[in-house]
Amino acid sequence: MILVTEHMDLTPVTSRQIKSWTRKDPILSRVMNYVLQGWPASNADDDLRPYFTRKLELSLHDECLLWGNRVEVPTPGQETIMQELHEGHLGVTRMEMLARSYIWWPNMDSELENKVKTCHECLVNRHVPAEAPLHPWEWPEKTWSRVHIDYAGPLHGKMFLVCVDAHSKYMEVQVVNSATSATTIEKLRTIFATHGIPDTIGSDNGTPFTSEEFESIIKRNGIRHIRVSLYQPSSNGLAERAVQTFKEGLKKMREGSIETKIARFLFAYRITPHATTGLPPSVMLMGRRPRSLSDLTHPDLQQRVRQKQLVQKQCYDKSTKKREFDIGDKVYILSHNREAKWVTGTIIKRTGPVSFVIELNDGRTVKRYQNQIRHKYDQYSDNKLPDISEIPDIPIPSVSNNQTDVEAVSDSNADSSDTNENSKSVMKPSVATARRTRTRKPPNRYGDFVYN
Repeated sequence: MILVTEHMDLTPVTSRQIKSWTRKDPILSRVMNYVLQGWPASNADDDLRPYFTRKLELSLHDECLLWGNRVEVPTPGQETIMQELHEGHLGVTRMEMLARSYIWWPNMDSELENKVKTCHECLVNRHVPAEAPLHPWEWPEKTWSRVHIDYAGPLHGKMFLVCVDAHSKYMEVQVVNSATSATTIEKLRTIFATHGIPDTIGSDNGTPFTSEEFESIIKRNGIRHIRVSLYQPSSNGLAERAVQTFKEGLKKMREGSIETKIARFLFAYRITPHATTGLPPSVMLMGRRPRSLSDLTHPDLQQRVRQKQLVQKQCYDKSTKKREFDIGDKVYILSHNREAKWVTGTIIKRTGPVSFVIELNDGRTVKRYQNQIRHKYDQYSDNKLPDISEIPDIPIPSVSNNQTDVEAVSDSNADSSDTNENSKSVMKPSVATARRTRTRKPPNRYGDFVYN
């Protein structure tokens, strides 16, 4: 309490200024008058509503309005007070706790939150935001239409080029001594000689995949090259997972040469049903069904893959937060340098569902994934609710109270069993007619009795 009091004494806003501002403020002067002379039974003024709901807790002390022990700060001093509260760049929660110990005004919490959101120093040093919702790659309908490539290693003194078909999950592995553009092109040429040239290749931004030599070969073969965002390897998740599976399998094999281990692993992998498709990769790619799996079949493979992807997305999205960005939005992006953790820019292009091209303030353009982007809020841009008077009335359709009667119609000549089966219920609207009555017949006692 002593430290907080000393800090408040150093602020340029004094009780004398608050007293002067309170007398000049038209709303606060009315509130002071109500506090002294009594409140009306009802209130129709929206400006007085925050004070009317607290009327039993408001008081005056030395011509300053108090809510409990918190001083009401008029509008001229609110910005200065918020600057002093945020001098140590505390978070929203800490600022609110400090402010609630001494001061108050209507909508103070939202204004304090907006103050933190618009603080440049706080924003460029914030932590990475929560993971964005998972957006699976679209499953291609044709085999070998889109392949993903990546390097595994070094392992046993070698590097391994891993190539995976997105449709069948079929994997190819080539051994290289070093991961260069020349060796990458040579090994891809060997793979494409067996399976054909794909439509699309997906890769990360590794040096072997970004050189001019590699790009030239890709373009000359009519292949579209998709590179994922920097520092976001999960965007190339199919290749990353294939690399992990390959390395784990190779480490567990003790006997044989590198080529023998690779052959054994690939054979076991290709004939094993994949967790996503439910079929072996070799069956999907080449149409040949191994004998041990001859009874494997699935009528609707595409639906199965979509369901698997949906389950994967639902499990992944439990810890994510959905955020939307549009072209022209002012944003902060993760800079990955030592000068500033976050830098400002403007979104100028969308390259995918969750990837964007951003133009920085110095004119450079970079590509970033959604996890590396945060909204930049302009100062005082708080989301306010619309005025209730501007919301149009929605007409409510009237519901008739008339009810319908149900009349059972049956054939008088049919059997009792046929009557139960063939009887139908006919819906007729009720009409304002006289009430139906049954035919009354007096009893005829002893009518059939014969006297001797």
